[in-house]
Amino acid sequence: MKKIRNIIITMGVIMFCSACNGNSEKVLAPYNDETPKMNVKEFFNGDIKAWGIVQNRGGEVIRRFEADLIGTWDGNKGKLAEIFTYNDGEKQEREWNLEITGENTFNGTASDIVGTGKGLSKGNALRLQYVLTVPVGDTTYDLTFDDRMWLISEDTLMNRAVMKKFGFKVGELIVFMQKQPKPKVNSDAK
Repeated sequence: MKKIRNIIITMGVIMFCSACNGNSEKVLAPYNDETPKMNVKEFFNGDIKAWGIVQNRGGEVIRRFEADLIGTWDGNKGKLAEIFTYNDGEKQEREWNLEITGENTFNGTASDIVGTGKGLSKGNALRLQYVLTVPVGDTTYDLTFDDRMWLISEDTLMNRAVMKKFGFKVGELIVFMQKQPKPKVNSDAK
């Protein structure tokens, strides 16, 4: 009986540790001096175009998508509207409510986010952790997302998100985002 108890405890510890994604400060430390510096308000402001893939836990691409994002800010509070169009024709919309909470920290909420997402940036990198309610058929699943983003240039960002359920990886999301130029205003127009 003691042996079974020890096995159950060991399995519990393994599951707990696999659910842990590490301390964000420690995970982002290697990027402290990297440039360009990530600024959530600057990058997620205005029009952004995105392209991405969803992979199952074996790495097979199971969906592709394009997305249009529009970010607006009023002081330290922002909104990020997302419209996804998947390769099978499905459309999905989400509006994030963002709030800058410190020099490099922010929170995010949305109607399909459980609780509050927590974000931290260091150097050119950003980490956002949250739980997303994902519809699959007639049911929904709460998946833990660990988004890690890196600025490639001032207007280009790469995002890799690992999705987990009960601490086990169920898939990944890879997204390329590019800020769109602001429309030029014709000063000669009357």
